[in-house]
Amino acid sequence: MRAHIFVLCIAALAVSACSGSPSKPDPAAAESPRDAASGARITGKVVVDGVVTSAAELRFDADPQCVSIASREARRAEHLVVGEANALRNVFVYVKQGLPAQAYPPPREAVMLDQQQCRYVPRVLGVQVDQPVRIRNSDPLLHTVHAQGTVNNRFNLGTPVQGMEVNRVFRAAEVMVPVTCDMHPWMNAYIGVLDHPFFDVTTESGRFSLTGLPPGAYVIAIWHERLGTQTQDVEVSAGEARELTFTYTLS
Repeated sequence: MRAHIFVLCIAALAVSACSGSPSKPDPAAAESPRDAASGARITGKVVVDGVVTSAAELRFDADPQCVSIASREARRAEHLVVGEANALRNVFVYVKQGLPAQAYPPPREAVMLDQQQCRYVPRVLGVQVDQPVRIRNSDPLLHTVHAQGTVNNRFNLGTPVQGMEVNRVFRAAEVMVPVTCDMHPWMNAYIGVLDHPFFDVTTESGRFSLTGLPPGAYVIAIWHERLGTQTQDVEVSAGEARELTFTYTLS
């Protein structure tokens, strides 16, 4: 009996040794930097300095179907959208340098790019490397999806059926990937592809927000399809909130 109990005790000790005591979690694996309680926040605004004329109305005459389905608002040119107080919309804002060298797993949720009233909606969007991009045709006519990256593989797909969707992923960081429609040359979109989640696109009020940043020194970059790029250096500590303003000067 004693020998039997002794064997059981040795077995129990072996199992305990194999399983081990709970190991200390890897800080990088325990929480995403974007979700860390100590994450910093960089917010701001992009504006233009100068006189901006009213947005021109695009001519859809080349396709009578576009004329019939597109509202007047949908026909307004979007290459320079300026709101109150000269706030600039559709500017891609992102962390260009300074992030810790680690993996940032892409979200499983797809980013949507819609072909709607003979235009791309949204015009500017961001996505992480390997994050799904769902491209939908909401129009009752033929469009194409012509992605013209220089780092990522190019593709050109037809979407002839209303409600049709195609899914793609981008395998490398690239700012930006232009997307056009071969059937309707006024249709343009731009996709910013990054290997991290710290990016945003300015709203009608010109605002942007980068949240959950680890403490550190960063280079924040902005991109606009007509006005080019700018950068600013900023340093943030744990939990700090900083405000930046970018200004494009119109000649």
